[in-house]
Amino acid sequence: MEIKISDEAVKWYTEEMNLKQGGFVRFMARYGGCSTVQSGFSLGLSNDEPINLGASAVKNGITFFVEESDLWYFDNHDLIINFNERFNEPEISYGN
Repeated sequence: MEIKISDEAVKWYTEEMNLKQGGFVRFMARYGGCSTVQSGFSLGLSNDEPINLGASAVKNGITFFVEESDLWYFDNHDLIINFNERFNEPEISYGN
């Protein structure tokens, strides 16, 4: 599994979450909601520090990551985060 994130999305997360160099964004499985990869679950996020990295990407000094314990949620798909100009927010998709 890889995390692929656009520069525009990194900028959005940095501004919205008041992140500084060395900051973290954790993507995790949440019970409830809907997803194209796991029925009954959705993607959540926090700015927790990693404990046991399963996948990560570092851009502009920010570490975007998934804990090993949450890898099941992605079902061997990559996490792809682009920026939707129309809605002015990140857009999540899953790829191979």
